Amino acid sequence: MRRPTIPDLARAAGVSVSTVNRVINQADSVRKPTRDRVLAAAQDIGFYGIGSIEHSVRKARETHTLGVLLHQQSRTFYRNLAAALHRAADSDPTRAIKLRVDFVEDLSPDNMAAQLTALGAECDAVALVGAEHPLLSDAIDSLLDRGVPVVGMIAPLSARGNVGFVGLDNRKVGRTAGWAFDKIIKEPGKIGILLGNPRYRNQEMNESGFRSYLRENNDAFTLLEPLSTYESAAAARELTEKLLTEHPDLCGLFVSGGGITGAIAALRAVPHRKDFVAVGYELFDTTRAALIDGTLTMVLSHPMDDFARQTIATLIKAKKAGPEAGAQRTILGFELYTAENV
Repeated sequence: MRRPTIPDLARAAGVSVSTVNRVINQADSVRKPTRDRVLAAAQDIGFYGIGSIEHSVRKARETHTLGVLLHQQSRTFYRNLAAALHRAADSDPTRAIKLRVDFVEDLSPDNMAAQLTALGAECDAVALVGAEHPLLSDAIDSLLDRGVPVVGMIAPLSARGNVGFVGLDNRKVGRTAGWAFDKIIKEPGKIGILLGNPRYRNQEMNESGFRSYLRENNDAFTLLEPLSTYESAAAARELTEKLLTEHPDLCGLFVSGGGITGAIAALRAVPHRKDFVAVGYELFDTTRAALIDGTLTMVLSHPMDDFARQTIATLIKAKKAGPEAGAQRTILGFELYTAENV
């Protein structure tokens, strides 16, 4: 059987022979739809030089060097998010994405600012999970002044320049948690609230939405002042134990920030009450198990794979738009889990 030739490929793709030659030797001089058409035709007819075409098309893809700064690698949620980000970058069909994901062990503002600055020096655009602080805002502005777009993940961030955002509508998250307490608890009582750190704006908005819903729909609940875990599981356990001891009539717990594993451990250490409602944040192995055994009633969660894809897409949009464009913002729908759908 005769091997397909370049003229055969040109006829199959509906282009000229010279176009096929340019796809093989200088793919970046050919529009992407045409490159894709020639590659598809080569696959269809079994063209002998398909390896050269594939290599040339790959070389012609857009290249983006992106950086993401996440919290401690020891925390399951952030390890899962990092893995999802790498999957999203590796599976992009049209762009070559060089992704660097760094973890911050010391969450102090000065260290966060230093790691962000170092990452931004090597990337076209950067995203991070961070808390509001003047040191971090100053580091963000320094990157923006150098033309490196910055995008906040999970928690919105502010600076003098335009800072993008990828995450949830956190007021809706809080109001949905409030709805759960209102609809599930038959006799309203005291509800404890755990925040990771009030400087994380998403947690502040979660609490605001939570209080807003119950203020409007059921003011019979007593909402205790929020306690800060500072993203520590040990602190969350200690604070949950304190709440249970000081308020034996506590009817529920809303964990709006970091430390959920510690809160779960504290709840498991006391006899289970069927009338007690606990709502947490983010689905991973520990929270899934807590839903199944009844320690948690409901979990509100980022859609992990979509979150990762949208973060990559938002960074690329911000890079292409340039420093003078407005902030790139992407609001995700959140997932809701109970023991019946994990």
